[in-house]
Amino acid sequence: MDPPIEQLLDTVDSKFTLVALGAMRARQINSYYNSLGQGIGAIVPPQVTSVSNKSLSIAFQEIAEDRATYHRPTAEELEAELAVAEAPPEADDVLADPFATPDPGPQDAG
Repeated sequence: MDPPIEQLLDTVDSKFTLVALGAMRARQINSYYNSLGQGIGAIVPPQVTSVSNKSLSIAFQEIAEDRATYHRPTAEELEAELAVAEAPPEADDVLADPFATPDPGPQDAG
């Protein structure tokens, strides 16, 4: 296999990270090729020139050349993300009930 597994394992911290990163990037590459011609430009194209047309091989080449990387969050980052997720929504974030009847306002006794 090119690049060799040993070279790939030197760039990540475990086999499981290699599998997860390779699979995730291969899906992104597939999405890029499937969206060509549709005008969708948010997907990152392959970052290496490859003779292979298989997305997983391209993903592994990107990992070997440090073009596809990962970030393992620290405990503090995870706690901060959890705190934001558990925070009560602010008044502006709550959507109004679309089926509610409008408030008629004050009534004149007249």
